[in-house]
Amino acid sequence: MSIPTSIPNVITLARIILVPVIVWAIVSSQMEIAFAIFVIAGVSDAIDGFLAKRFNMTSELGALLDPLADKALLVSIYVALGIWGAVPRWLVILVVSRDIMIVSAVIVSWLFDKPVAMKPSMVSKLNTVAQVAFAALVLASLGFGFQPRPYDLILIGFVTVFTLVSVSLYLVEWVRHMSTIEAR
Repeated sequence: MSIPTSIPNVITLARIILVPVIVWAIVSSQMEIAFAIFVIAGVSDAIDGFLAKRFNMTSELGALLDPLADKALLVSIYVALGIWGAVPRWLVILVVSRDIMIVSAVIVSWLFDKPVAMKPSMVSKLNTVAQVAFAALVLASLGFGFQPRPYDLILIGFVTVFTLVSVSLYLVEWVRHMSTIEAR
């Protein structure tokens, strides 16, 4: 059995491979490299999405790998920056906990043979934009030695609000979905 390969899937796999490289760059205090890799990952995400849609190269594998790559990158960056002390640890816990809760809900849905359709809401998309913008700002400020105030505080506010609202909406929808399970 062979895995169907397409250019967008190869690009997404390359983005997944960049995750340990960017973590290494952060923990090694190579912030210019970390920022450059982050930009490369962002551009590759846009390219693989464009190619998949424009040239009808979408696949089930791509639909699973793309959000996995995005989450692996963001969660890894937040954890590494939190350990490094550049991002408040409470924010790291909030961001990571949201993803753990959502993944856990999906797994429980599968276990009950009641899979839930995962379609990102507008709030979830705004949350991702805020998380990416904040990570980029922190990496850039560390790499190029500038003070990010007050933009970092504004973005922390956006990340906090969007993270709390998006996880709340996901969990409300999940409970509604799962409440249709009949007792055995």
